Amino acid sequence: MLNKATFAGGCFWCTEAVFRQVPGVKSVTPGYTGGAVANPGYEQVCSGRTGHAEAIEIEFDDEVVSYENLLRLFFATHDPTTPNRQGHDVGTQYRSAVFWHFPEQEAALARIMDELRPTLPPGAQIVTQSQPAATFYPAETEHHRYYELNPYAPYCRAVVAGKVMKGEQVLATLQQRGLAD
Repeated sequence: MLNKATFAGGCFWCTEAVFRQVPGVKSVTPGYTGGAVANPGYEQVCSGRTGHAEAIEIEFDDEVVSYENLLRLFFATHDPTTPNRQGHDVGTQYRSAVFWHFPEQEAALARIMDELRPTLPPGAQIVTQSQPAATFYPAETEHHRYYELNPYAPYCRAVVAGKVMKGEQVLATLQQRGLAD
C-alpha cells in the first residue's frame, strides 16, 4: 500500500539523493513545507524569512519498506542534534523536522527517537521537530534529481556524495534486518 512521509533534514539535494536509493520508495519530491508563505520559491526559502524548511515528500510502499525504517535512515544521514544547521548550511530552512501525516506516524517518530537517544554522545539532545504535515510545495524543476543530474558539482562532490554513501551503508544494515519490519 502506498504511503507518504515528509522529512526535513538540511539541504533537499542531500535527502532526495539518499531516499531515491531505497527499495519500495516510489517517488521523492524536493520542496518546501512548514512555513507561512504560499507558493514559496527557492530564493525566498533560502532567505530564512518564510518559515519553510527544505524538505522531501516520499511516496513509499509500506509492504516493502516500513515508515520506521525510513525514519532510521533519516536520522542516520543527518545531524538531529544541531538546531537550524546541517554542516555549512545554516538557518531555519535547514532544520531537522518530521511532518507526520497520521497519528501512527507521530507515534512511530516518538518510538524511533526513544530508540536513538541512548546512542547519542553525552549531553546531546535530539532537536528534530515533530509537526503535523502542512501544505507541501514542490521545488522548482531544477532542484529535482539534482545530485543525479549534477554529480560533479562542487556541493554534490563535497557534501551530497558523503550522505549518499552513508545512506547506502545504513540501508545495507536495514536490508539485513528486513526493510518492511
